[in-house]
Amino acid sequence: MFGTKTRRTAARTAGTLLTAALLGGTVLTGTAQAHPALPYGTVTAPSGVYERQYPSTDSHVVGGLAYRAQVGLKCKVRAQNIDGNPVWYLLRDRQAWVAARYVANTGSVPYCNQV
Repeated sequence: MFGTKTRRTAARTAGTLLTAALLGGTVLTGTAQAHPALPYGTVTAPSGVYERQYPSTDSHVVGGLAYRAQVGLKCKVRAQNIDGNPVWYLLRDRQAWVAARYVANTGSVPYCNQV
């Protein structure tokens, strides 16, 4: 049978994989990932970032992105200020918002005309 240390290691590994799956992350396999088309953002928060229904922390969480995840950005708005940063990004491929405080953008992100 397995010793206590082996069971703890297996449980910790399973927990890490489950967390990555729930946050929409991937397990690194050593293969290179292509960048999304410009503009895109890279998650800078070590704990990841929540995707919200609207650009506010009072809004429902509709998903999450893991640390260093890259995602296409459609446009931005000025909304709730998060640690001195009032910008929120609308994701390109789904109706979800992320706080710019936790996402570094690459390329020019236009302001949204209508929200």
